[in-house]
Amino acid sequence: MKLKQDVRVLRGKALASLTSAVEAFNSPHDLGRISRVLLQLQHAFEMLLKAALVHGGTKVFDPSTGRSIGFDKCVRLAAGDPHLKLSDADAGTLRAIDAMRDDEQHWFNHVSEQLLYLHARAAITLFDEILQRVFDERLANHLPTRVLPVSVDPPRDLALIVDEEYSQIAALLKPGRRAGHEARARIRTLLAMEAHVAEDVRVSDRDVSRVERGIRHAEPLDRVFPRLNDVATTVDGAGVSLTVHFTQKRGAPVRFVADESVPAAAIREVDLQRKFHRSPTELAKALGLTIPVSKALREHLGIDDDETCHHWFNFGSQWHLRFSDKAFTKMRDEVGELDLDLLWEAHKPLGRAKSRPPCTIVGCMATAA
Repeated sequence: MKLKQDVRVLRGKALASLTSAVEAFNSPHDLGRISRVLLQLQHAFEMLLKAALVHGGTKVFDPSTGRSIGFDKCVRLAAGDPHLKLSDADAGTLRAIDAMRDDEQHWFNHVSEQLLYLHARAAITLFDEILQRVFDERLANHLPTRVLPVSVDPPRDLALIVDEEYSQIAALLKPGRRAGHEARARIRTLLAMEAHVAEDVRVSDRDVSRVERGIRHAEPLDRVFPRLNDVATTVDGAGVSLTVHFTQKRGAPVRFVADESVPAAAIREVDLQRKFHRSPTELAKALGLTIPVSKALREHLGIDDDETCHHWFNFGSQWHLRFSDKAFTKMRDEVGELDLDLLWEAHKPLGRAKSRPPCTIVGCMATAA
């Protein structure tokens, strides 16, 4: 396959970082090993996603700053790219690796060998799938199969691993242990793993403290980490042919507040402006629709009634409506299945003519939300 020069360079950087991650994973030396694995895995995927996006014609530079986009934006764009076809579960795997890397790089956490193995092996599986999906290549074309991560400790069920981690944290927090720093480091890793099923995970010290209080008060695992009930793994094959995929189940409700005095352990902070980042105009443009037709589609799908899809922000005397990536995904999946003429007839504003505006953004300058 003939590739653009930028794509070749980015793909080369991705493969180089993945190689470094594999070398770090298999290193017999523990000092700095986990940091190197997480840092290199995150960089490998940022470069691979950018290579795939550029290959498909997607711009990866922020027009306002002139700089290339970050990891989070790469994952969001990849989820909507028809060539990448990044599933919610795949995006969750990448977000979890990034969240663990963020804590390891900017503070510290504790990633057990089993959790590191599952994420490293899932990363290798996903990297290989993206290479094949976008570039019609296999990872084995670039790396000998002997260097792919193999562990003498075979992967166990994720629920069992998480339960063991939780029990270990509870033991570390017992009176007289003086091991609170290690317990909090392990809590940070489990909080980071919530990124498998949530887009807005950022591990804060306040969240760590809330979880610590919950564990000290003997709260059960499913109350302290409700989202982890919705993460599972599928493991196929053996040896060098082993593949690991993280999977998502139905998400559990989690309350969000900013008051750290609230005792409930299942509270998480969330940056709402980061989660609901699309204006009505930006949402319509991303879908390739005019704003009136986009609004009709929102009404048809109940987007404006779904609190996980929209949020009103108050800035002084003004209110602004913003939408999440979940809204975009729900609308994108329906655009090709619906008759837009019938949709417009059913949801057009009263008094409008029978004809609808063009469904694509070409030739239409409508700006009403």
